[in-house]
Amino acid sequence: MSFQIAGEPAADQVLDEHPFAVVVGMMLDQQYGMEHAFRGGYKVLSRFGTLDPAAIAAADPDEFKALCSTPPAIHRFPGSMATRLQELAALVESRYDGDVTRLWTEATTGKELLRRVQELPGFGRQKAQIFVALLAKQLGVRPEGWESAAGDYALDGYRSVADVVDADSLLKVREFKQAKKAEAKAKQQA
Repeated sequence: MSFQIAGEPAADQVLDEHPFAVVVGMMLDQQYGMEHAFRGGYKVLSRFGTLDPAAIAAADPDEFKALCSTPPAIHRFPGSMATRLQELAALVESRYDGDVTRLWTEATTGKELLRRVQELPGFGRQKAQIFVALLAKQLGVRPEGWESAAGDYALDGYRSVADVVDADSLLKVREFKQAKKAEAKAKQQA
């Protein structure tokens, strides 16, 4: 299966070829359009020349921030996200010897996979659940109990980036998120 999250063939190809780019995209997916977030790995690869976690972790922080801030920036908060990206790369390098796929290939249960994902910088419980669902739905990574670990994001439908497979599904996920925000706002006002 080929990713179709970024909405740009070259960026989606980077997601297909570089598993670290998928994790980077998920990390960047906050307060920023999901298709833009998932273009982050492509932008870093294009400008830095590699997505090797060791090289990213070892990069000069100021130079890396400048690279990430160059328009179009990797995020609407490029400086803080560049720092977080280097922290993510350092963790992948130290814990998984630079092979981000070990994050999910060595997890034997959904619960363990969720715990591992939550250890990543910028991954709270909800984002970790979405990423577990993305791994299952788009990459076929389904350790025992993944559905329970992913919660409602494991369900069929259009709840998150895990369900984005084309432009139409991207719109449906957006509509779902907008409806959820409106529902939450109505509850607050009641």
